[in-house]
Amino acid sequence: MGKIIDINGPIVRVELPGVSNGEQVKIGHLGLVGEVISLEGQEAIVQVYESTESLMPGGKAERLGHPLSVELGPGLLGQIFDGVQRPLPVIFEQSGDYIARGLNIPSLDRDAAWNFKPSKKFKIGDHVGSGEVLGKVKETESIAHRILVPPDVSGELVELAQSGTYGIEQVMAKLKQADGSVIDVKMYHRWPVRTPRPYLRRDHAVLPLLTGQRILDTFFPLLKGGKAAVPGPFGAGKTMVQQQIARWANADIVIYIGCGERGNELVDILESFPELTDPHTGRSLMERTLLIANTSNMPVVAREASIYVGITIAEYFRDQGYDVVTVADSTSRWAEALREVAGRLGQMPVEEGYPAYLASRLAAFYERAGRVESLGGLYGSVTLIGAVSPPGGDFSEPVTSHTKEIVQTFWALSKELADARHYPSVDWNDSFSDYVNIAKKWWDEEIDKRWADSRAEALSLLAQADELSRIVNLVGPEALSSQQRWVLEGAHLIREGLLQQSALDDIDSFCSPQKQFILLAIMLQIFHHGNSLLKLDIPIQQLSALPILARARRIKSEYRSEQIEEFTAFQEEIRNVFGQLRSDYSQIAAGAEATK
Repeated sequence: MGKIIDINGPIVRVELPGVSNGEQVKIGHLGLVGEVISLEGQEAIVQVYESTESLMPGGKAERLGHPLSVELGPGLLGQIFDGVQRPLPVIFEQSGDYIARGLNIPSLDRDAAWNFKPSKKFKIGDHVGSGEVLGKVKETESIAHRILVPPDVSGELVELAQSGTYGIEQVMAKLKQADGSVIDVKMYHRWPVRTPRPYLRRDHAVLPLLTGQRILDTFFPLLKGGKAAVPGPFGAGKTMVQQQIARWANADIVIYIGCGERGNELVDILESFPELTDPHTGRSLMERTLLIANTSNMPVVAREASIYVGITIAEYFRDQGYDVVTVADSTSRWAEALREVAGRLGQMPVEEGYPAYLASRLAAFYERAGRVESLGGLYGSVTLIGAVSPPGGDFSEPVTSHTKEIVQTFWALSKELADARHYPSVDWNDSFSDYVNIAKKWWDEEIDKRWADSRAEALSLLAQADELSRIVNLVGPEALSSQQRWVLEGAHLIREGLLQQSALDDIDSFCSPQKQFILLAIMLQIFHHGNSLLKLDIPIQQLSALPILARARRIKSEYRSEQIEEFTAFQEEIRNVFGQLRSDYSQIAAGAEATK
């Protein structure tokens, strides 16, 4: 037992002999939980996860004997936790709208019963290694939860539970150690959140994470096990992009970490997610989703811990052989929490007041993404997507610039596009993906070998149009040639007919890769036909006024992803329209020549 020496906001100095760095402690009469972040002789610096109001010097401090850890077992999916894995619905039942301080609530329901089916792989006397699957329970209708041997445990199997219904505190297996001691393995185990879960080896990510959003999948792809960032100013549509990814991504598990965002935005997510239908199963999306909510008015230290809680749970499902998408919204608010705590500790500030270790902390967090072979021999992945909220949309600020150097896919959101009602407002000039060459193999085999060339041509067309738009703004469209004006028309087709995609459109909210490619092919087909007709001196005004261009802009919302035959028929219609125009002008040109 120790005592409090002094208090500085969430930072408390205590005298607590024998405590370890990183260990959790209880502080004061309310039993507030904190984490040791620094040791100075017999004194420890503790960051407390809750408000320290009413604490006084001389109050008691007590060791808990373990670092900040999460409970990993059945009952995680469908839950809403706070930043230190306390279940918010249970807190609401006990405390009402405001979270009472000092509440100590188990993360997993001790009263829940699960139907356990043991693995047929093992028999008594077998050696069971770390991370092996002892059996499984049906956590939801969508997901089977595999009961794992903890990563730091292995031994000879001396007892394995039979098929039946069990609570998570009951022993599922007993493993005998080399020294003769026996370890009980329950249906759940704990793991420290700041320690990455071990795996056998890291595997190469090869499959794209398909989100159903054309600007993301076709132009700036992300792989399962990849790292991505979504930077954007307020009002650029970050939350909607993240919701679309969570709803449509071809992943098994979705973990959303609301880290320091505004309460009204987070409430909207917490209310809308349980009402969403999983398009892959037709059931509730929450059956494969987990939410961690830590709003901007919640304790700053819990905000700093929340992303570690989320990524550790993601690694746990990865070790079960699942593909997990983790969305952290936002890493900027997490970095602000680092800055506040560092300031109270008196650490030397560097760029814009952030601590010197900001870049290394960001890198360590993103490095926990990846596709791996688990200790139990299963293949799984964690795809990490971090939202960034640069003040004023300044992408040169420290969090955004450091993140840009770490991630391999960068979906930059533009306030100008959002103001123009162009959604998703992903700026094709500032965005990039380093996964294009790997994704190309998948697109070549599964969709069409022309994907990479068509993608490159479309991006080149958009870049040319941006340059020409600057000329138009200065001297007007009359300064452009017919070919240059057609480039502007082609880019407009791509922007409006391909890149714009309404999340509220029942038909176009999700777009399959097949539909994505054929829409891209349609826009480029029209551009190529127009280019060839311009060589016959057909007026640009007549080409731009063709009704089929307006139809091309709308066709994305006319047919669903499975109606590919209708898109193919439209391509034939395009060929007929431009072919007829070519024929008409050829006859006119021939008649004019004969008249001469």
